[in-house]
Amino acid sequence: MAVNLLEFDLEGLAAFCDQLGEKRFRAVQLFKWVHQKGVSNFDDMTDLAKSLRDKLNFAACVQGLKVTTQTISSDGTIKWLFDVGHGNAIETVFIPEDDRGTLCVSSQVGCAVACRFCSTGHQGFSRNLTTAEIVSQLWFAENFLRQRFDRKDRVISNVVMMGMGEPLQNYAALIPALRVMLDDNGYSLSRRRVTVSTSGVVPMMDRLGLDCAVALAVSLHAPNDDLRDNLVPLNRKYPIDEMLSACDRYLSHAPRDFITFEYCMLDGVNDQVSHARELVKLVSSRNKGLNWCKFNLIPFNPFPASGLLRSSASQVQIFSRILIDAGIVTTIRKTRGDDIEAACGQLAGDVRDRTRVGQRIAIQRTVQLRPDTKIGATPGEA
Repeated sequence: MAVNLLEFDLEGLAAFCDQLGEKRFRAVQLFKWVHQKGVSNFDDMTDLAKSLRDKLNFAACVQGLKVTTQTISSDGTIKWLFDVGHGNAIETVFIPEDDRGTLCVSSQVGCAVACRFCSTGHQGFSRNLTTAEIVSQLWFAENFLRQRFDRKDRVISNVVMMGMGEPLQNYAALIPALRVMLDDNGYSLSRRRVTVSTSGVVPMMDRLGLDCAVALAVSLHAPNDDLRDNLVPLNRKYPIDEMLSACDRYLSHAPRDFITFEYCMLDGVNDQVSHARELVKLVSSRNKGLNWCKFNLIPFNPFPASGLLRSSASQVQIFSRILIDAGIVTTIRKTRGDDIEAACGQLAGDVRDRTRVGQRIAIQRTVQLRPDTKIGATPGEA
């Protein structure tokens, strides 16, 4: 069976080339063809020896995921639904801005954390993605966007592991994928511009700091354990104090001198003045002052199964002002792609739920494609 080269970081590809009797510099050449140029046909890799191309045609492939649908928002956000087999799909979102292009990448089919405010979590968990499936999202999107915008330079400047799934519960596949993103022979992304978002898997936060320290975002969503237990069930295993201690340790390895805390604003649940003041007290108790953290307040994107409502804009402003007045850097996330269900907390794919048999959330989608786009094509064919 042919080996998918999207599964390898550079060290893994070098080991594979060694098995073929090839030297390391061939792995570097091959890595550049795949990730910098988006080429999947070995015969088109003109500076590789024909003997190596013949070996690769026999033993390997560069196989991306099949695109099932592509949806484009009125604000330019693009959402892709990728088929990952057995009736399952994942979603990936590109968010264009004036100074950056951000790709939101999935790490699992569904999610086992089951946060109350997240539609992915309500649908349950099917399986982890492979490294190739994680990398394929970036591989496809970068090459598709270069063609769409007629650019030779890189379009995607930022990657956030904030799609479907809890990245740190798929650690073995995540780390090689991150290394591909960071490698100068791959996508050459800055560690400051690759962000892993976690709901607080404490042991894996510690490992990430040692193995591949990138920017870290933590889904907090509550100022105390009682409330967070209800919103983020993982808190019952790793309560707030343990999670904040892990954040302290991570800072000694992090490419940034702060941790971002994500806070989904839920009407009457976690958005009161008392909650904001409790947050100030919580983060100021860490003996680091208030410069070690940043808060990102996220407008909730309602869905029927949650039983929750979005905080009013005025309440979000009041909440934000309390944090800012206390000296905490605070932003309010601008909602992007909500008209195509691509905003924060809305990614649900079409995952066959194997943890809650018979329960499924069906999502209606519309597809808006360029006339010349082939559904399911690899980047070189789109």
